[in-house]
Amino acid sequence: MENIYSEEDLITKLKENRPLRIKLGADPTAPDIHLGHTVVLNKLRQFQQFGHEVYFLIGDFTGMVGDPSGKKLYPSAT
Repeated sequence: MENIYSEEDLITKLKENRPLRIKLGADPTAPDIHLGHTVVLNKLRQFQQFGHEVYFLIGDFTGMVGDPSGKKLYPSAT
């Protein structure tokens, strides 16, 4: 993460009347999307409608090689 702003910092930035830059990154680790994805995508669209810059990044390399942290996507059923 480059920057995480507090609510007070966000209010100050909005008062400057300059567009915010909002970035969202996703790794394509599953072959489909579900209804839960639409929540954040709709929120990004709202930011665009208010004149902010939105960047949606897709991690194609991590999608090809998998999660480099070694974490499993789903816990083992025991």
